[in-house]
Amino acid sequence: MRTRGWIIGGGAALVLAGAVGSIAQPVGPRAEAGDAPIEPVVVELFTAQGCAGCPEANQAVEALADEPGVIALTYAVDYWDYLGWEDTFARPEFEARQRAYQAAMRLRNVYTPQVVIDGRRQVSGAQGPAMQAAIDQEAARRVFPPEVEFRESGDAVGIGSGRPPAGGAEVWAVTFLPGSQTVTVEEGDNRGRVVRHVNVVRRLTRLGDWTGEPILLDLPATTAGGDRIAVLVQSSGDRQILTAAVR
Repeated sequence: MRTRGWIIGGGAALVLAGAVGSIAQPVGPRAEAGDAPIEPVVVELFTAQGCAGCPEANQAVEALADEPGVIALTYAVDYWDYLGWEDTFARPEFEARQRAYQAAMRLRNVYTPQVVIDGRRQVSGAQGPAMQAAIDQEAARRVFPPEVEFRESGDAVGIGSGRPPAGGAEVWAVTFLPGSQTVTVEEGDNRGRVVRHVNVVRRLTRLGDWTGEPILLDLPATTAGGDRIAVLVQSSGDRQILTAAVR
């Protein structure tokens, strides 16, 4: 997984408002000198353990998770729980995020497995070639977003200056457990199946607003279990993701 992230020390945080990135140290791959910065593609999978067609989509996203330039995140939703199995990873705010995409993209319904790419487009997780094509197209896009910097202590993130979208943008912290997890489903349409998930999201935290000026925001604490945080800068209106980084 390529991380479009930087590290800032405690002293740098004090001058962030004046010069974001002035003494930053890169922690992920960079473009060659003179090239545009590499912006990651955020791939968000909405899935459910009770969805019969989701295990294959989960595997397709898992195959992408370590691809350079991709940040893959899995959100479990609970609206299939009525079929007899309560999803063990689902949280109400994950469905709320999916419905925000539904409204922004003017979709008739939410569904699983759904893959949202950079908040800009969506495809069925069952359509592997279409998903890969959409990722490749987003990877070729250059929007020159604000830089994202993490404090060395891991408790704060800085967002640099730039041109905000109409209506401004929001900064989200997505806490997830990297790698794969398996769940044995005991009831419902997937009864008896072992379902794999990758980079399972545990929590969504809205950190604040970004209006184009440099800001420093506190990050939520993570557990000792190896959780990581993806920081997304996302348009408040059309929900498009301007940039992202992983700590």
